[in-house]
Amino acid sequence: MNEQSQDQREGSLQGEELYLSLAAKHRELEGRLRELTSKSYLSEPEQLEEVTLKKRKLQLKDKMEDLRRGGSVTLAAARPAAGPTAG
Repeated sequence: MNEQSQDQREGSLQGEELYLSLAAKHRELEGRLRELTSKSYLSEPEQLEEVTLKKRKLQLKDKMEDLRRGGSVTLAAARPAAGPTAG
């Protein structure tokens, strides 16, 4: 295997690891958002947290899509985990 091919493979693996890390964080934020939206009333700090979490989730999703489009993530790693995720 030549050096360039090995570098590409290592870069791909790093991209997949990053993607999976971002996806895990995205799921974590989704879980917290579900907790907040299940409440009948949100305090002001909770309302701010909800808005912040939504923005952060979108940022993570954008980074994940950038990785996928850049070719540093294979389709297997780009597949969402089982279970519904919105946004």
